[in-house]
Amino acid sequence: MEAPVDKVDLGRRLSGSRDPGRTRAAILAAATQEFTAKGLNGARVDSIAKRAGANKRMIYHYFGGKEGLYAAVLEETYAAIRRAEIGFRFADRDPVDGMRELIRFTWHYFIEHPEFLSLLATENLHHARHLKQSRRIRELHSPLIGMLSALLRRGEKAGAFRAGVDPVQLYITIAALGFFYLSNRHTLSTIFGRDLSAPAQLRARGEHIIAVVLAYLGR
Repeated sequence: MEAPVDKVDLGRRLSGSRDPGRTRAAILAAATQEFTAKGLNGARVDSIAKRAGANKRMIYHYFGGKEGLYAAVLEETYAAIRRAEIGFRFADRDPVDGMRELIRFTWHYFIEHPEFLSLLATENLHHARHLKQSRRIRELHSPLIGMLSALLRRGEKAGAFRAGVDPVQLYITIAALGFFYLSNRHTLSTIFGRDLSAPAQLRARGEHIIAVVLAYLGR
């Protein structure tokens, strides 16, 4: 659960690199680690540059400063999960199977990418100030809602799903059932005397989310 963010060759010294794409990717990966660990206010540009093996001036060149870099990290974090969803092609499956796999995918993505949950929590503390300035964020989410809408229509036509389900509300429910559990697992484990981070508990929670959502969708 606490595994570090995947590194994009952070050990390389890229300050003299002539590969802008590699340098930018290394900075983004290092910044993701820094913002995940320390939040926006606690993160330091010097630390990010050191993690990336890049010249600090390159951060200002590519991103304009810490706020711009943080916004770029947020966009890339959202883009990563959206790319994974599109590649998964859940909308092409049988409606019930597709919905089950979307739920399972979302749950496992949250488990495997704790940085995603951390950055979302940080941005909510800032009332989505940086996301509101993003020109990409709504475009990133449109394909997901389009695929989910198509899956719901096919399921309704097949008699598997109830009519009139709002795809946005449904996705929020799927995400919330996993997000709350993982974000509060330490306090909940203490309260209920159960290790909610244990593999068996995580598997059980994933199946519970699937059962809850499919029960709602059923006619």
